Amino acid sequence: MKNLAIKAENISKQYRLGEVGTGTLSHDLNRFWHKLRGNEDPYLKIGESNDRSKKGTSDYVWSLREINFEIIQGDAVGIIGRNGAGKSTLLKLLSKVTKPTTGSFKVNGRIASLLEVGTGFNPEMTGRENIYLNGAILGMRRHEITRKFDEIVDFSGVERYIDTPVKRYSSGMYVRLAFAVAAHLESEILIVDEVLAVGDSEFQKKCLGKMGDVSRGEGRTVLFVSHNLAAVQTLCNKGIMLENGLIKYQGDAKRALDFYISSGNSSSNSYNDANKKINTISKIQIVDSNYNLRNNFNFNETIKFLFDFNLSSEYIDKVEFGLQVIDQKERVVFSNNKKTSSFLRDLNNDFSIECIVPKSVLVPNSYKVTVALHIPNVAYISHLDEVVTFNIEETGTDFYQYSGSDYGCVFLECKWGNR
Repeated sequence: MKNLAIKAENISKQYRLGEVGTGTLSHDLNRFWHKLRGNEDPYLKIGESNDRSKKGTSDYVWSLREINFEIIQGDAVGIIGRNGAGKSTLLKLLSKVTKPTTGSFKVNGRIASLLEVGTGFNPEMTGRENIYLNGAILGMRRHEITRKFDEIVDFSGVERYIDTPVKRYSSGMYVRLAFAVAAHLESEILIVDEVLAVGDSEFQKKCLGKMGDVSRGEGRTVLFVSHNLAAVQTLCNKGIMLENGLIKYQGDAKRALDFYISSGNSSSNSYNDANKKINTISKIQIVDSNYNLRNNFNFNETIKFLFDFNLSSEYIDKVEFGLQVIDQKERVVFSNNKKTSSFLRDLNNDFSIECIVPKSVLVPNSYKVTVALHIPNVAYISHLDEVVTFNIEETGTDFYQYSGSDYGCVFLECKWGNR
């Protein structure tokens, strides 16, 4: 049997809104009195789930509730969920930044964590001194840190400022050095929160590559929180989805991503604003070639987007109508823009237009559509973000099956032949 890196048993974390601790002396004394008598904490029986969309009636909120999971050594685990789901709280509990209200963790190995900009750094110390400080916290000897020092500095790209106090670093430099330290020092478990979003795209790609090497090459365990679903799928082989402080799914990373995406889709093939407004998009429909409203299409079917919008004459020659299609991994599959002056219009400046997407281009996936009336590089006149959705199914005799699970963004029919 493979060795366990982390085991979570009945982990829960309770907070009192607007307060530190229980917030009142009477509550603290009540807890102490029950503990002294060997009774259960009375405040564990109250409290509500952490659903930010609803107005609660209790001052106590469960940020996490009854969390149980096992992580095998060498696994790369993506922890996903919407804002407020409890992802960062879980990582803080694992990193011992705070204590769970109930339950416990069993951890096999040393943990290096990067939860927010500057975690574990002393701002008055230089970059060099902080590297040695972090290594010492992890239990490494000075000569072990020295052996890794040049590699850390080279990866971080802040060599010129390595003897400068880190309080003078930009947030990007801070993250670069902090990640380099966490990834290169010899911990068995690496925990990384969304903090990598502070870095530029080149450094994010570099970090993802390093985390992949840490997991697959060195056999170390990685826990990764990100809203970048494509990055999670690339890096992780396991996934945990949290919702309102509860585990909704744990298992294969791709299935976790599919579950997460499907849980937030309204699957609407039309949008209709009954109020007549000036300079606005009022109606969107997704139809097939026979103008039937549809949500699901085969790979070899033509898709039509129908739009109604109003635009006053002062904007006709300035504005473009823009369409953007986004897949379930949050990748922009394509964008298309058309000047509104190219459309015929009636006396009321009301437009009814269509955009035709050819068949055999969009691969099996779930898609969201964003549309806008905009003056290029100046301003939006009307904008509807991901307001309708549709699916391309794995059917259709003309679709070529791939051996992998990722079809890419679009299908391109290439011509092959002898040279």
